[in-house]
Amino acid sequence: MIKKLCLNLLFFLTIPASSQQFGELKGRVTERDTSFGIPFANVTLQQSGHIIMAQTTDVDGYYHFKNVPAGTYVIKCDGIGLITYEFTGILIENKKNSIFHIKMKEAVVEMKEYVITTSKIRLNVDKTVEGSSYKRQDIMNTPSATTLGIVNVTAGCYSRDGVAGNFSGSRQGSTVYIDGVSVRSDATVYTPYDELETEEYSTIDENRFQQTTISPLSTFSADVDRASYSVIRRYLKEEMLPPKNSIRIEEMINYFDYDYPAPIGNDPFSINMEVSSCPWNTKHEIISIGVQTPELDPSLIPPSNLVMLIDVSGSMSADDKLPLVKTSLKLLVNQLRNEDKIAIVVYAGNAGLVLPATNGYENVKIINAIDKLEAGGSTAGGQGIKLAYQIAKENFIENGNNRIVLCTDGDFNVGVSSETELENLITAERDKGIFLTVLGYGTGNYKDNKMEILADKGNGNYSYIDSQLEAEKVLVKEMVGTMFAIAKDVKFQVEFNPGVVSSYRLVGYENRVLENWEFNDDKRDAGEIGHGHTVTVLYEVELKNNSPIQSQDSLKYQASVSKPQFANEMLTLKIRYKPREKTESVLIETVLEKKFTEFSNASENHRFACSVAEFGMFLRDSEYKGTSSLTKIIEQAKACKKFDEEGLRAEFITLVKTVASLCEG
Repeated sequence: MIKKLCLNLLFFLTIPASSQQFGELKGRVTERDTSFGIPFANVTLQQSGHIIMAQTTDVDGYYHFKNVPAGTYVIKCDGIGLITYEFTGILIENKKNSIFHIKMKEAVVEMKEYVITTSKIRLNVDKTVEGSSYKRQDIMNTPSATTLGIVNVTAGCYSRDGVAGNFSGSRQGSTVYIDGVSVRSDATVYTPYDELETEEYSTIDENRFQQTTISPLSTFSADVDRASYSVIRRYLKEEMLPPKNSIRIEEMINYFDYDYPAPIGNDPFSINMEVSSCPWNTKHEIISIGVQTPELDPSLIPPSNLVMLIDVSGSMSADDKLPLVKTSLKLLVNQLRNEDKIAIVVYAGNAGLVLPATNGYENVKIINAIDKLEAGGSTAGGQGIKLAYQIAKENFIENGNNRIVLCTDGDFNVGVSSETELENLITAERDKGIFLTVLGYGTGNYKDNKMEILADKGNGNYSYIDSQLEAEKVLVKEMVGTMFAIAKDVKFQVEFNPGVVSSYRLVGYENRVLENWEFNDDKRDAGEIGHGHTVTVLYEVELKNNSPIQSQDSLKYQASVSKPQFANEMLTLKIRYKPREKTESVLIETVLEKKFTEFSNASENHRFACSVAEFGMFLRDSEYKGTSSLTKIIEQAKACKKFDEEGLRAEFITLVKTVASLCEG
């Protein structure tokens, strides 16, 4: 929250001085019947049909517009499951604080008949009408249905005439029943949902235990992508278990913030290591390595040259695609400053420049360009990503943040003849100082594997935006970390002491593993870490005295592992990184000493990271999940909510409970 306030303050301080007068507007959005605050509702100030400012309400339903040019406005307020309201004639006066509270009602779904031809279905909303019954816009189920009657649904159930009931049906092609009663077929729209099965994720072969006498080094690229967690959340909210290969445990762990201390001195990282008993295998220990980067003083943020590359093909018309992209961009625009520039390139059959590089203070012009984006048509011009890089190079800012942000729903053709050519282009431009960040949207023909690779090649982040709340997290609360790197080509190398540790297993990071010699190779690309980011790594280890087996014979020519001077050391951690504008790496080195504790006595950071990892292993049905159980994961996570300002840990617990209910079903 402090970061957001600082960024907003910086934005307003950089607006050019003029004779225009300014005031403030604040208020609260509440439910009409209960007066409860509505969080994350969209509130916009408009003039002549153009959006001047936009916000989402906080967790208690409050909004607050500052430095609003004096004048008369229209306020528009909407949200998922709510009726849209507009209020005209809202007067903002110079140096005055205006207050305007908004009461809203829920919307009811009105739908038409559609015959189902697939065993997986999604409920789509045609339109909303005034009313008070509950509804859910997208609900997944597998009853193999033909048609349904007039029902309002929420969280897998329905409400008809004020009476709740269960949604059920028989095999495909049969009549659907609700609570055993056949229903009319003239009011519900269902559409096939087989497109989920076309989603693609890279195969993950879990890291295995390594003997320290044979392989004492573990080397990998640091990673702060978080896409996997929000993909998993999307599946669970649709009451489906996620595909096994969509579950990248390191991205699940690093989705959350941890309460590590800030760095001290000149190094950009604080390093925090801890070891405890392993919660899913009592014969093992678990080591956590937590790295924290410093928050960036807003006055020191370098200017940005952003080029938004937007997929506007026909598949982007769904509500969770281009409309959500537009909402995301508006949130980003509100963070821009006078010295920042943003351009918009779109592509479908061809590509075109929608908005040339425009300074941040021209937010009205930028938002108007965003509002005009539509899915389905082709545009004249150059070729996709090549055009985006051309615009980025024409507006290149020395020592600035030069970045392309690709927004797409999946399998995209951006105007190059092959994937290899595309990756080579991104790599070449990365080396010239233009990075690539990828934001994924929607479901269906979604190619997670391609997006992850492109972001890696472009020294950027990869996030999956499944809601407006996630867009705000990535592009507002974490904008500095998402867009401004403090270090690039960050590599970790852990050397285990074979006199203490018999074997080890890196939890996650399967597609980030490097050859040991690559750690010292400054030409080897690795991860980018932004300001205010945390990186958390877990190792499951087997101590020497507890190891009942040796998986292979000792080597004839290996030196003795008995070195008394290191008897109190478990491992040595090395981190190699390049400062943002440098080409030579810097090395940090530290040691973890033997200091064991019971899991229940470990820090909250350590225990929560282990709980998330355990959940990931449970979802993957990992051979290493040991005694993992959903009940135990919930209990562990409930004891780790002290550091939960945004409510993300509470949401995690809800998702674990969702899996429990699905498994029971």
